[in-house]
This record gives sequence, structure tokens and C-alpha cells, in this order.
Amino acid sequence: MAKVKISDVAREAGVSLGTVSNALNHPEKVRPEKLALINETIERLGYVPNQGARQLAGGKSHTFGLVLPRLDHAFSLQIANGAQSEARSHGYAVLVANAGNDDILENHYMSYFLGAQVDGVLVQPMADVSWKPSHQAMSIPTVYLDIHGKTPGVYVAADNEAQGRQIVEHAIDRGAKHIAVVGDARFMQLKLRVRGICDAAREAGLSVELIGRGDWNSSSDGFDIGTKLAARDADKRPDFAIGLTDVLATGIIDGMRSAGLQVPDDMLVAGCDGNPLAWGGPVPLTTIVSPGFAIGQRGVQLLISQIEGVKLDKIHQDLIDSSVVARLSTAASSRQRKHADTPDSNLGDYL
Repeated sequence: MAKVKISDVAREAGVSLGTVSNALNHPEKVRPEKLALINETIERLGYVPNQGARQLAGGKSHTFGLVLPRLDHAFSLQIANGAQSEARSHGYAVLVANAGNDDILENHYMSYFLGAQVDGVLVQPMADVSWKPSHQAMSIPTVYLDIHGKTPGVYVAADNEAQGRQIVEHAIDRGAKHIAVVGDARFMQLKLRVRGICDAAREAGLSVELIGRGDWNSSSDGFDIGTKLAARDADKRPDFAIGLTDVLATGIIDGMRSAGLQVPDDMLVAGCDGNPLAWGGPVPLTTIVSPGFAIGQRGVQLLISQIEGVKLDKIHQDLIDSSVVARLSTAASSRQRKHADTPDSNLGDYL
């Protein structure tokens, strides 16, 4: 079947090529009844506009680019879902690129989206503590996601420092006295989480033990730590362990169990990054529910604000609140429940 051309639409609708072009790129310039006729003809013939030609004609692409660091973490997938949902409600599409935790590939995709003349770019970078935004991205509306910005730009992130405080408040509620924080804090988000944890613990008079190494990021790393914590004498072992990622936290639980100890009876364990893809272990995990969907939505809203000429602060930062979801891994232990005056009224939250 021959490809339908714009000239076929013009001939079928009985209008000029210029009128069809205006209907596609500047519909406000076409009378409503003629615009309806052209749109009906386009749908009936199955005409697909050439996006490159439309942009050369001065039309928008009605497309945003989204660069994610990885697609194996639920947080990034939630960001993508939130961005697509919000963009669709404004008549935009979102093209998603997976940078695979590779800064070079991330920059390549940024350059690609710029060359494709998308209307704006969202990027969730893999950001260490020295990260700065790419200057090439500033030529079109750009929003950086999951980042606390310190240089000019537009940023949306979870309040990572508040997340650290929230998980410590939960630990205090569970009676914790000695907290272990497990993970690699070289990334900006995790460093802020650790700061919140340490500040909240210090204010409450809790003991904090930092256990971390630069390459710790897997369940097997957490497993090794879990077995080492289990090998300590009970009075030397932390009573509450926080994995900076849920993958680490589930590994800690598995390591404890493999050594013959139980979570939560012998130690309480929580994650801190709200990754449902890591929740498949035998003990339901307490964690922070990160607002990935809301971050994606807000990112698109800020792109549209820039497109519409809304003046934003030179350094514009939106922080989105998170919440703790309590599950069995931080429930009162069986010994605590046995000696309690009353049953644990919150136990249903964990099962």
C-alpha cells in the first residue's frame, strides 16, 4: 500500500497544501470547520505527519525526552510512569532512554534529544556528590530529577534528608538504641539520607554505626554484612539496621537468617529507597516509599512552565515528601510481644 502524503490529504479535503500544513502546525490559524474537515480526512486516510518536516515548518514536536540511569529499579520506572501520565494530559508524548548507569551514554542521549528537537528533556542522572548539570542541556527546557541542585537549573527530588530522619523516627518508635547504617554513600541522594539519619539519631541520643564501602550495592553485599552482624555477640550487635537501598536491606535479612538468627526477633531491619522490585524475600521489608510517580509528574509540569515562559528561580528546587511503610521486618519481636501488657495493635500493618 502506497504511503499517504500530505498532498493526498489536501486533494481529498479540497484545500491547499499550506492549509493542511497550518492545520498540523498552527491549528489556531485555520477556521474550525475547515480544521475539522482536515482532521477527519487525515484520520480516514491514515496519514502520519513527518515530524521532522513539521518542526522545520515551525511546529512543536509535542515530545519530551526522558533519560533514566537504569530500568531495573522501581523508582525510575515510577518516574517514567508519572512523567508519561502528566505529559499525556497536556498532549505530549515521552521518549524514554536507558543510560545504563553510564555517564557517556547519558550525554549521548541528551545530545540525541537535542538534535531531535524535542520540546524539553527530563534527566535522572547518576549523581555523585560532585555532580553538576550538563551545560549543553540548557539550550531547551530541562528538569533534573532525583537531584538536590546547587547550581543554576530546575530540580525535583524526594527530600532525602527527611527520609533519613523518618526511618530513624520509626527506629526510635520501635525502641532502637544502636543503629547500623549499611551502604555506599558516594551518591548525592544516599549521602543526604545518611546526614538525616545521623542528625536524627544524634538528637535522640542513639548510637550510630556506619558500615560502608565504595562498591557495596548488591543483595550479596547485604548478605555478607548480615552474616557478620549475626556473628557478633548479642550485646555488640545493633538492634536496628538500615540498608541505604532496599536491595541491601533484603540481603542483610537473608544473611541473618542463613546464620540461624531471625528478623525481627534478633534484629530489626529496614530499607530506605522504596524499591518494590527488592521486596520478594521471606520477611516483608519496612522501607521508605519514595514519590517517584509524583517526581515524574512535577518534572513535566516544570517543563511546561518553562515552555510557557513562567519565570522560575535561578536555582529552582522542588522537594517531594515521602512516607514510611512499616512491615514485618521492624515489627515487635515475638519476645517483646510475649511480655507486652497488651497485644501489638499495629501488628496488622506488617502482615
